Amino acid sequence: MKLPNFASLGHSTPVLERSHAIPTACLTLVALFSAQTQAQESDLVSLVNEFRGSSQSCGDGEAQAVGPLAPNEALALPLATSGTQLQQALQDSGYRPAKLQAISVSGPADAQSAMQALKQRYCAPLRSQDYAEIGVSRDGTTWQVLLAKPLLAPDLGDWQQVGKNILQRVNEARAKSRRCGSQSFDPAPALSWNAELGDTALAHSRDMAKQKYFAHQAPDGSQVSDRASRAGYRWERIGENIAAGQGSAEQVVAGWLASPGHCSNIMNATFTEMGAAYAINKDSAAVSYWTQVFGKPR
Repeated sequence: MKLPNFASLGHSTPVLERSHAIPTACLTLVALFSAQTQAQESDLVSLVNEFRGSSQSCGDGEAQAVGPLAPNEALALPLATSGTQLQQALQDSGYRPAKLQAISVSGPADAQSAMQALKQRYCAPLRSQDYAEIGVSRDGTTWQVLLAKPLLAPDLGDWQQVGKNILQRVNEARAKSRRCGSQSFDPAPALSWNAELGDTALAHSRDMAKQKYFAHQAPDGSQVSDRASRAGYRWERIGENIAAGQGSAEQVVAGWLASPGHCSNIMNATFTEMGAAYAINKDSAAVSYWTQVFGKPR
């Protein structure tokens, strides 16, 4: 595991010899500050995923979009002052990454400023397909970002059952109002499983895994609309989310919900049906490839 050097951060912990009652107003302020900090950390995850989904490159020209990162609380660790400390914290959290990169920036006061600093100094890892999960921690104006690739089980289970697990989690998300980036959504009706959309999702996941690419457009030029029609689905509206590297239905849905564009698809009330599937290629960089297809029939 290769970890970057961390700048030494001085922290002192006062020794308390007496206990004192904390006024309710102080507790309220502490809770408010904690909520604001968590919101900034969540906003940074959303901005990272928005960047990964764009065509902005780390140099001149354009780059291909990469899949969203799923937030994982086990990676939202207290700020570490060394690689050894971080390794111990990871061990204590129970997280076992196949690959990990730790990033630390100091100075930014909010998520937008932190994102600008991260893009300038760590563009390549932020856009890397090697990572599938993310954890963000903040202490004042110092931000810690952990990018990880989880260890995948040798068999994630029957693709159709996993797809229906995705459907269940998507419907749980649609049952509540939600903010996707800057856009707010009211609760949306539950989606139903459609076998033809499931077949469409499976075909694209298998094609991405076999040919080792990650894109909505397949090498033969087809888009999700073409693939759904091939599967016999007569659609009025069609949409697609893709991801790579996640190891469970929970992880992949968490990644989509943390990405503004993918989240908007999930919360789109005009869709009524869904199919989802995954495929594995252990010889590829991402290993797992995920597709979710939304539809509204004619």
